[in-house]
Amino acid sequence: MIKWPKEVVSDIARRRCVIFLGSGISLNSINADGRKPKTWLSFLESTLEDIRPKAHIKKLLKESDYLTACEVIKRELGKEEFTRVVREEFLTPAYKPAEIHKEIFALDSRIVATPNFDKIYETYANSEANGSIVVKQHYDSDVISSIRGSGRLILKVHGTIDSPNNLIFTRAEYAEARTKYSAFYEVLEALALTHTFVFLGCGVNDPDIKLLLEDTLFKHSSSRCHVMLLPSTSLHNSVVAVIQDTMNLNIIQYSNKDNHKQLLESIKNLVELVETEREELKMNMNW
Repeated sequence: MIKWPKEVVSDIARRRCVIFLGSGISLNSINADGRKPKTWLSFLESTLEDIRPKAHIKKLLKESDYLTACEVIKRELGKEEFTRVVREEFLTPAYKPAEIHKEIFALDSRIVATPNFDKIYETYANSEANGSIVVKQHYDSDVISSIRGSGRLILKVHGTIDSPNNLIFTRAEYAEARTKYSAFYEVLEALALTHTFVFLGCGVNDPDIKLLLEDTLFKHSSSRCHVMLLPSTSLHNSVVAVIQDTMNLNIIQYSNKDNHKQLLESIKNLVELVETEREELKMNMNW
């Protein structure tokens, strides 16, 4: 079982936390036919069937240069065909929420951010909240107003499958978004200074995460660490130490045995800890 830092429990209880959901959370889902979402790598590999030649793309994938590989694939397939395969993977299968989505929702974090294109978490969350959760994309002009409000909010950092023309998927799209929607990234940076980010199902190589955390660390010398949960087999201990120092992260490792069972059980425990803390806060306010 993960031992949660007291500061994290306190920040979530006081709703001073941003839960950041990566693709690893979506991988727990399944649809009516027993199909699971693909990883980013497996999705990109699945698009290569009709591309000739493809050795240069496979080389990019082997080097983990997914942004460039995706850019090349999109150009090879053409915009219309690429949009079709993206929808076929992220929307058409109608993936159902997994138990981990339900436990994350139970944390009752006011702000949840995600780079995921799919709608798995937001669909479940809004069904439980009777449609009261606001969902904002990186290209929306009123994100700040939503953050300053009091209701629950989901930030779609890379867009949503409902609007495939606005997805941030390739290297060119990343570069364009950083300039065109700079106000949105400034909002994320501001949140990183005032809130604790808890990264679930993410990797340390995500371009947005790296830029966000490195910028806030070196611009503002923040002493409070954000938190990222990673399988214990994903990084060597010496690499963990470097990343923690350069990204202002507290990396908490867990066993990935039995389909990451320890992560699910630890989030359940976190829900209990947060609920207890909130009850204590209520009691102190009523004293």
